[in-house]
Amino acid sequence: MLRRPLLAAALAAVTALPALAQEAPWPSRPITIMGGFPNGAGTDIYARRLAEPLSRALGQPVVVDNRTGAGGNIASEYVAKQPADGYLFLFGTAGTHAINASLYRRLPFDVIRDFTPVVLLGDVPNVMIVSPEKRPNYRTCQDVIAAARVRPQAVTYASTGNGASTHLAGAQFAVATGLDLLHVPYRGQPGAMTSLLGGDTDVFFNQTGAAMGPIRQGQVRPLAVMTRERLAALPDVPTVAEACGTQPMDTSTWYALLAPAHLPEPILRRMNTEVNRIIATPEFRAWLIENQAITPPVAPNTPEQFRETMARDVARWAEVVRRSGATVD
Repeated sequence: MLRRPLLAAALAAVTALPALAQEAPWPSRPITIMGGFPNGAGTDIYARRLAEPLSRALGQPVVVDNRTGAGGNIASEYVAKQPADGYLFLFGTAGTHAINASLYRRLPFDVIRDFTPVVLLGDVPNVMIVSPEKRPNYRTCQDVIAAARVRPQAVTYASTGNGASTHLAGAQFAVATGLDLLHVPYRGQPGAMTSLLGGDTDVFFNQTGAAMGPIRQGQVRPLAVMTRERLAALPDVPTVAEACGTQPMDTSTWYALLAPAHLPEPILRRMNTEVNRIIATPEFRAWLIENQAITPPVAPNTPEQFRETMARDVARWAEVVRRSGATVD
């Protein structure tokens, strides 16, 4: 007679195992940060620098995985369609989650509705660079302007892809100076930088995160920062207004972490808190400002503030895309 109660208790214990497993505290396994751009891109550099301290803070490995293509849309679409369980995050940018909303006529996801904004990672400016070896005569921005005025469309500028911030920065510069420049898009950072260093293109309005290494190594010459004020990391490089005689211009974009829509609130708050704690440390701030020329976000840097930034920038970049005439089917 005792066997039936014992058997029932054993079955109940076995049945409860899946429920207990589901209630394991987050995180209980490795976390992936997915990027949409190639190794060596500014997003990749930042994600890998963040992954190590984040792994220590969360007690689980944080792995960086890049799925490139379509201006970051391949990675964004993949993340948008995954479960919101806290084990997959997207290293997003103003390009993937503001510019692309108007640049692409049809997106397989909604940049606002299909994602959870987690935390802003910083503002990323652009810097106008040339190859001193291949273009020794381009010592100042005025040299580039003079060459472009003499031969319209003869001066080319590389970008990391149609509609990327590196493209729109060049387009904004062309509009501001009244120049007719020829845009040459590449698939990501390596191709664009290789074209500049090889002399296939003349100018590159690159993001500072990826440009700082070549600048410090003397491979490229910075002519102007595409911001309203000079950068602490490049104090001797004039602003585009100072160097080129244009109106003040700011082509800065941002980096951020996002997750699939409906990320559970406890995971959202924990991730936001841990990332904010890391990027606020003196060591990480110094790396951002002095090494990458990235402006850290201002506290408290909540998910709600980031959501407002996204919505505002979707509208702001829509106007830039309209004026540039850029479009991608």
